[in-house]
Amino acid sequence: MVSVMASGCQQDGSSSFGPKTGIGAALGAAGGGLLGAAAGGGATGIAAGVLLGGLVGGATGSLLDDQDKRAAAATTQKALNDQPSGTTTAWRNPDSGNSGSVTPVRTYQTATGQYCREFEQTVTIGGKPQKSYGTACRQPDGSWQIVS
Repeated sequence: MVSVMASGCQQDGSSSFGPKTGIGAALGAAGGGLLGAAAGGGATGIAAGVLLGGLVGGATGSLLDDQDKRAAAATTQKALNDQPSGTTTAWRNPDSGNSGSVTPVRTYQTATGQYCREFEQTVTIGGKPQKSYGTACRQPDGSWQIVS
C-alpha cells in the first residue's frame, strides 16, 4: 500500500499540524495513491495522487489549484530524475502565487537493486511554508513511485 509520511513544520521547526491533521494527511496520501492507481494513472499518477492526497488531507491541498498540483507533481519527478542530493528544484504559479520545492536528500540502493531516494518537499501558500518528507523508488519504466 502506498503511503507518505507528512509532517508540517514551519521554517523555525515548530509544528503547525495537530494529530487530526497528521492523520488526515496520511489518509489523504493513501487515498490519493489508491485513486491514482484505480484510475490507471501509472506511476506518475500514483505519485502525484500520494503527494497531493497528503497535502489535501492535511488541509493544504485544498488551497492549490490544478496548475499548482501539476507543477508540484512535475517538479517532483524532475528533481528525483535529474538532481543530485541536496539540490532543490522549485516551482511557482504566478497566477495563484503559490510555490514549492523538492529536494532529494539521500539516494540508496535496496537489497533487490532498486534505486530509492528520500526527499523533502515544501509547499508555500500565502507565505506559509509546509514541509513533508518521503521516499520514492525508481520503477522499471524510469518513473518514481512514492513508497513512504
